[in-house]
Amino acid sequence: MAEPSDKAVKYYTLDEIKKHNHAKSTWVILHHKVYDVTKFLDEHPGGEEVLREQAGGDATENFEDVGHSTDAREMSKAYIIGELHPDDRSKLAKPSESLITTIDSNSSWWTNWVIPAISALIVALMYHLYTAED
Repeated sequence: MAEPSDKAVKYYTLDEIKKHNHAKSTWVILHHKVYDVTKFLDEHPGGEEVLREQAGGDATENFEDVGHSTDAREMSKAYIIGELHPDDRSKLAKPSESLITTIDSNSSWWTNWVIPAISALIVALMYHLYTAED
């Protein structure tokens, strides 16, 4: 049984969100949620311009790259006005693959250990030959 405080989710399309990319109406998408940050522009610790650059689009990757605090994440909930329409979620640019390699990756082992080890061996051999007396 739903509680009386539950509300229906308001969905916005990408086209609707893209229209809100100016100082009088600034919307951003974070993790498929739509935020109206217009009233927060002057208060943002990173400055208004940081939010304005992301206005009307998906700011998830940049938001996560900055490493916002738990307090900032909690405060951001006050600006949620809805969610990105499910049909438009696939239209968002996929985040680029992480450059962090894993131990299970063969290329990781090869590029992180073998090539530097061989290079160091070659440099040591060249140094030894250069400094050796005839």
